[in-house]
Amino acid sequence: MKLDKSFYRRDTIQVAKDLLGKKLVHNSNGKLLSGIIVETEAYRGLIDKAAHSYGGRKTERTKVMFEPGGVSYIYFIYGLYYCFNVVATEKDIPEAVLVRAIEPMEGIDEMSLLRYKKPLRELNKTQLKAIGNGPAKLCNALKLDKSLNGVDLTGDTLYIEDIGYEDFQIIETTRVGIDYAEEAKDFLWRFYIKDNKYISKK
Repeated sequence: MKLDKSFYRRDTIQVAKDLLGKKLVHNSNGKLLSGIIVETEAYRGLIDKAAHSYGGRKTERTKVMFEPGGVSYIYFIYGLYYCFNVVATEKDIPEAVLVRAIEPMEGIDEMSLLRYKKPLRELNKTQLKAIGNGPAKLCNALKLDKSLNGVDLTGDTLYIEDIGYEDFQIIETTRVGIDYAEEAKDFLWRFYIKDNKYISKK
């Protein structure tokens, strides 16, 4: 069942937790690429020094974060990689959830070609595990780029489904790669499914 707008227009921390176990789907010209979300991070713009929108900063890049929850926020980093976020909560509250890792489901053969330029049968165990175990990796595997920035997540191109997967324990810990963010680096706003082999970092 596809998640509706009411799912996203709630507290961002809760949305980040509740996205775990849901299926992220990109319908790429009729070809489904999907994976179970196994790791997320919450970013709360007004109070969070790690967020692009900290203090209510509104730029050409961050303006989509000010939209009502339920749209995508995809940005480019280091001139190389894309990162996919889910905009959460209400209009003009710039908060989002970074999806950090997925467990591949549909279209794994295509993901292998996108990630490694070789067929799935030629991947070793390490490569298979690493198809989507990081923000940039999953964007590569699911073919997510800036053309999908601001897309309605209740539409038919990029969306998230509830597949009834709830039997897991959630680990709450600090976020990755934000040592610059002063006190915000210690916020326990990273969430992942315990013992899942596809998370980006324990």
